[in-house]
Amino acid sequence: MTKGILGRKIGMTQLFSEEGELTPVTVIQAEPNVVLQKRTMENDGYEALQLGFADKKESRSNKAEKGHAEKANTTPKRCVREIRHANPDEYEVGQEIGVDAFEAGDIIDVTGTTKGKGFQGAIKRHGQGRGPETHGSHFHRGTGGLGDINSMRVFKGMTMPGQMGGRQVTIQNLEVVKVDAEKNLLLIKGNIPGAKKSFVKVSSAVKAN
Repeated sequence: MTKGILGRKIGMTQLFSEEGELTPVTVIQAEPNVVLQKRTMENDGYEALQLGFADKKESRSNKAEKGHAEKANTTPKRCVREIRHANPDEYEVGQEIGVDAFEAGDIIDVTGTTKGKGFQGAIKRHGQGRGPETHGSHFHRGTGGLGDINSMRVFKGMTMPGQMGGRQVTIQNLEVVKVDAEKNLLLIKGNIPGAKKSFVKVSSAVKAN
């Protein structure tokens, strides 16, 4: 069964084992999530749980969000995501899901939004090499070859300057090192996408061995 929870990235720290081995970990704070809606095969064509995390100010919530949250006897949430392939029959609308759903050693996938870095050139964005720095060179940090001359156009997907970062990324097969149910914390080995205080989705690994 697929497990999942929404949380907030706090930052990184490190743990030491009894043998003195250092393990870098990312700390995710995940207060109990509320099941806002259940997606079933009969009604929606797929199975999933819609979870809500972090209360949203009433002044910032519209009528539809308030009505949707009232069905689960809760307040509107800032972060609402779906956990696909979760068994909705085992949960009820309004039920809370905590970090104790996971255990140390579980293999998970973490989805987050990477840090936005604005408009960047091809060297920084795609790692292209720079041109000669000598006088007379008209190619220093410009874009490299974009295709042959016969097409008379630039094909889609070429490595060109543009917006860098600020996109959804999933890192797969990470390991849960420690679960602190009292403080609602998940400690995950390695790094995860996103800036501090950004929202992330933690779910069971799709490609776990």
